[in-house]
Amino acid sequence: MDEDIDSELDRDIDPGLSDQYRKASPWPLFVALGFVLSEVGVFLGFFSVTVVGILLFGGTVGAILQESGYIEQSWYAIVSIGALFALLGAVVVAAWGETLAVGGLVDPANGFAYRGFAVAISGAILAAVGTTVRVAGRQPV
Repeated sequence: MDEDIDSELDRDIDPGLSDQYRKASPWPLFVALGFVLSEVGVFLGFFSVTVVGILLFGGTVGAILQESGYIEQSWYAIVSIGALFALLGAVVVAAWGETLAVGGLVDPANGFAYRGFAVAISGAILAAVGTTVRVAGRQPV
């Protein structure tokens, strides 16, 4: 009888910890970092920071959704998030872009069009990465 009580007490000392579950996921840190980088890049007009931030954000959101069991494979979420960013960026470029020439879109003086172009390019790259993950996952290495 005392052994049953001791085993109950031992189980209550470390609730929720077992060999089956990890203590913490690394993805939330990278989701937050990607979000912050993308926002800083968009607001301050840093093209490369915007691209890196959106790629990090989209990739880690796909990974966290897969890890938590909401989706089977992360490629679908990555492609979807990339397509949404590409569409959002294209809408901004169409609305505020005075010229659709690439030379005019990469000029920081164009304000919204420059930032929208960065978001659109980031989304297109993210969608391409997700598609590549899908295609590469079908073939044996």
